[in-house]
Amino acid sequence: MKSTRKKIPLFKNEDQEREFWSKNSPLDYMDVDSVRQGAFPNLKPTLKSISIRLPEHMLEELKILAHKRDIPYQSLVKLFLGREILMERRSLESS
Repeated sequence: MKSTRKKIPLFKNEDQEREFWSKNSPLDYMDVDSVRQGAFPNLKPTLKSISIRLPEHMLEELKILAHKRDIPYQSLVKLFLGREILMERRSLESS
């Protein structure tokens, strides 16, 4: 079965393109019969390892809290940092 697809118009600027795609579906403009699952074997992770020095009592407390939540303590640290960053951004925006 041959699918009929519409031709994507040429845009003068990003605003025009943004407006167009807000009202149109990309599926109407692609050949769905030729779609293949993508593979990205060389994709690099977006995480970056860092070293941080913490007082031993703080690290032990983090491990206890993480154990209570049944998550790795590094994940708990990321959760706490994410919350604090969000709160700090909000306080800066409101001031």
